[in-house]
Formats: sequence, C-alpha cells, structure tokens
Amino acid sequence: MSQPHEQHGQPGAEPSRNVFVRFQKGFERRFNQFRERYGALLEQSIAHRNAFVTISLAIAVGSLSLFFFLGRDYFPEIRSGIITMHMRAPLGTRIEVSGRIATLVSSSIEELLPGEVENVVSNCGLPVGPHNLAFIPTPTIGSQDCDLTILLKDEKSPVWDYRRILRKGLRERYPGTEFTFQPSDLTAKILNFGAPAPIDVQINGPDVYPSYEFARKLVGKFREIPGATDVVIQQTMRTPTLMVEGNRTFGLGVNRTLKDMADNLLMTTAGSQQVDQIYWLDPSTGMSYLINVYTPQAQINSVNSLKTIPVESSDNPSNDQEMQLLGNLANISAEGTPGVVTHGNIMPLFNIYVSAEGRDLGGVLADVEKVTKSMEHELPRSAAIEIHGQASLMHDAYFELIFGLLAAIALVYLLIVVNFQSWLDPFIIITALPGALAGIAWALFLTHTRLSEPALTGAIMTMGTATANSILVVSYARERLEEHGDALRAAIEAGTTRFRPVLMTASAMIIGMVPMATGYSANAPLGRAVIGGLLVATLFTLFFVPCVYTIFYTRRTARQKVNA
Repeated sequence: MSQPHEQHGQPGAEPSRNVFVRFQKGFERRFNQFRERYGALLEQSIAHRNAFVTISLAIAVGSLSLFFFLGRDYFPEIRSGIITMHMRAPLGTRIEVSGRIATLVSSSIEELLPGEVENVVSNCGLPVGPHNLAFIPTPTIGSQDCDLTILLKDEKSPVWDYRRILRKGLRERYPGTEFTFQPSDLTAKILNFGAPAPIDVQINGPDVYPSYEFARKLVGKFREIPGATDVVIQQTMRTPTLMVEGNRTFGLGVNRTLKDMADNLLMTTAGSQQVDQIYWLDPSTGMSYLINVYTPQAQINSVNSLKTIPVESSDNPSNDQEMQLLGNLANISAEGTPGVVTHGNIMPLFNIYVSAEGRDLGGVLADVEKVTKSMEHELPRSAAIEIHGQASLMHDAYFELIFGLLAAIALVYLLIVVNFQSWLDPFIIITALPGALAGIAWALFLTHTRLSEPALTGAIMTMGTATANSILVVSYARERLEEHGDALRAAIEAGTTRFRPVLMTASAMIIGMVPMATGYSANAPLGRAVIGGLLVATLFTLFFVPCVYTIFYTRRTARQKVNA
C-alpha cells in the first residue's frame, strides 16, 4: 500500500492528475529557472559593480528631471457626466430675452455635441431670495446671467474636450455673449472655496474706478497666458441704469420732498411692499397674505412713462390740485453703474477669475503671478492685490507633502539605524529609493499624468514598500557575511534567496494598484506612481543594493585585513 506513495516523487513516477498540483510544479520549475537566470545576471552586475552602480545612479538622478516637465495640479480633474456653464448676455438684457438666448444656446449645445447630451437645464436671472445666491458658486449678478447645467449620457465623458468644443462653437454663434465654465465635481468646488474658478485674483482698494480699470488691464494680460481660459471680472461697472435726480429746490417749492419722489417711484415700479407692507387676513382660513399694489409693467415701458408718474405729498396726499408729475420734479438720465458691489475689509473688492484648460494649473498660476508682479507699478494707490483660490493652497500642500516625503525617508533611516545598530547598513538599504523616485517620474511621464497631491501621496507609500524589500536583502546578506566573511558571496546569496519574497511583496502591491491606476477616479495618479515606483525600486533592490553592499563591505574587509 505504501509503495506507490514512496515512488510518487521519483523521476519515473507518473504525473499527478490534479490540475492544481501540475500547475504548481510547472510554476516552481519555471520560477527556479527564472531565479537562476537572475542569479547569473546578478553575478555579472556584481563583477562590474562600480560601473553598474555609477550608470544606474546617473540614470536615476537624471530621471528626476522629468518632474519638471510633468506639470502641477492640486487634484486631477476626473471624467464626469455633468458640465456646468455660465452664460452672460450683454449687460442690461431683460430676463425674457436672456431666457430666449438660453433656449437657443441649449439647442446649439446639442448640435455641437451630437448624441452626447441627455438634457440641458437653464436657470436665468437672480434667485428669489439673496440667501440662495450666497450659497451658490455662480457669477450671476443680474437678469442677463444664466446658469446652464449640461447632463451628458456618458457619466465618464472627457468633459475637458467638450468644453473646448463648446467654447469655440458658442463664441462663433453668439458674439457679444460671454460663456464660462465652472467645476462640476464636488472636490473642485470644495477646493475652490465656493469660487467659480481655481485662481482668484483680488484687487482691494478704496477707489472703485481706478481699481476697476487696473483689473481690466490685468484681464487683458491674463488672456494672453497659454492655457488660461474663462478670464472674467466678477463685478461689472457698466450696467445700464436710469438715474432719477430730484430737483430739491423746485420740489420744496411745491411741497414735495425727495422721499415723496422715491416712494412713488418705488410703488409704481416695484410695488407697495417696498414702501409699506400691508397684510390681509382671511377670516375663513386664518391665513394672512401680503398685498402688493403696483402699476402693470406693460404701462411702464419707456422713459416718458416714468416721467408721468404722479407724485403725491406725504403731508396732504388727498389734495388732487397739488398733484405733480415726476418729470417736473426730477431729471432722468441713463448711466452705467456697478452691477454688484463686493467688499473686503470694508473696502470695495474686484475678483478676476482664471481657469486652466489644456495646461497644468501650476504653470498657469506661475504666469499669473509673473504678470501680476510686472503690473504692480500700475496698481492704484492704497490698493492691494492678492491671489486666492485653489491654486494658492497648492504651494502649501506641495511643500507639506514633499517635506513629509523627505521626513519619511529620514525617519525610516533613523529607525533602521536603531534596529541594525549600524549607520552603514541603513544607508545601503535606502539606496534603492532613488530608483523608486525615478520610476515614479517615468510612470507619470509616460502616462501623461501631472504631478498632484495623490501622486505625491503614492510616492510616500512607495518609499515604505521599497525600504521593506531592501531590508530583506541587506539583513540576509548581513547574516551570511557574519557566517563566512565573504561580502561578494553574501550579496549573491542574499539576492537569490530573497528573490521570491521581494517579488511577492512588490507584485502584490502593484497588482492591487492596477484597478486604481486604470480607473477614472482622482486617485489614479496615486496608483500609477506606486506601480512605476515599485517596478524600478524592485530592480534596484535586486541588483543595485547587492552591488552597493559588495562595494562597501569589500572595502571594509580589505581595510580590516590591512589593519590586522
């Protein structure tokens, strides 16, 4: 009964019928062959260790220059199924005209993006309550403004390509109408702190008109920056307005005050609720209703209609013999006035919004800062200029993450020093980290991925795994060196023995990051950075680290023999 079992592992034994057993044996055979080829390459690398280390280190350090060509973003923009667009018709456009333009624009959007648009929702004019406007990140300031939400059929659409098509097509079809785009994803909205663009240049000063003219000059310069799009001034200074200036001297002569003129004008155009709120109580239901009396809008359709508004005296409103018309008491003129007034530290504030399209946010921000600095000599007296928004936070975030990366390397090194009771072995261990950084740079460069906060977070994660693999190799080499004293032999034995656990650790991390790296989430740069960094870091761990170990300990052994 035991005879077949004893002959099972012999060369002449029949192969197992279990498919898993056959797969395991085939895998082990091929893996051993692969490890033998690795051992041969490692021996050649150690035989030419000085040249190999020099060339590898030069390539790794040179690859770090790729970081300067990647571009910088705070968080990468992801594919989405929603595009948020703002339309501003010529200033002073009536709400019904803006609505008709928005309807035509919706039809044009469906023509420019055939088969991609599910629906277009437009919202024109100011909201009913001012609190609604305060919590909505929109540049709406009047009846000429409309917010359009474009719902796409594909939830993973390249919205940046669609925005480029819409900018060009809508600008050609609707001259004089301004179109800008706001972030649709929640992450960008939060990082913008409610602003409709990632770059917010603020001009704060007591003199309104000089600050506005300076802002217009800056807008002209910003629009020349490559990649800068949707450059607009939030506040307007030329909104068409009818100014009613009462003649105080003549009014007092006929017993009419400026208050009488203003009350009658407001009552006619906006209703009695602006002057005196009156409620009617329904006795049957107990509900109260606001009574608002005003002249029908169809009867107030020209300047002459305003001039014929009757002005009653508040002292004797029932005396019809003293009835006066507004045109006799006031002068009506058309002027341009601010559409909205924003204050910062009590003083008037102007916002210049700048977005980045087709270029990294860091590059656009650098050019905006350069233009702003070059224009400081034209800044009005007592005015200040500052840059806010998502872009301004990017500097602090990058500094903190890069500092965290360097601090992680330093702390890991000191921790290994304590564990190994040596300064040399931890240094040999962290020599694999330049390869990890080079792999990250190449992975982002080849996948056309910009440097971002998720990518830097992935770099920090890579440092830990790369260091752990190097510890496996160096710790085993240290044990073998203490046993037989040959540094070259110890390095080769460490590489071939630790070959399997190093590959297992790295491959598990790499395979786990593949879904993230190939997805459309904001963390895709993190997965790509980890994959690229571990691929190169693993090669450095298996080849570069044993060579460095051999160089240092061969010299140390030689010095010990001389001193002995």
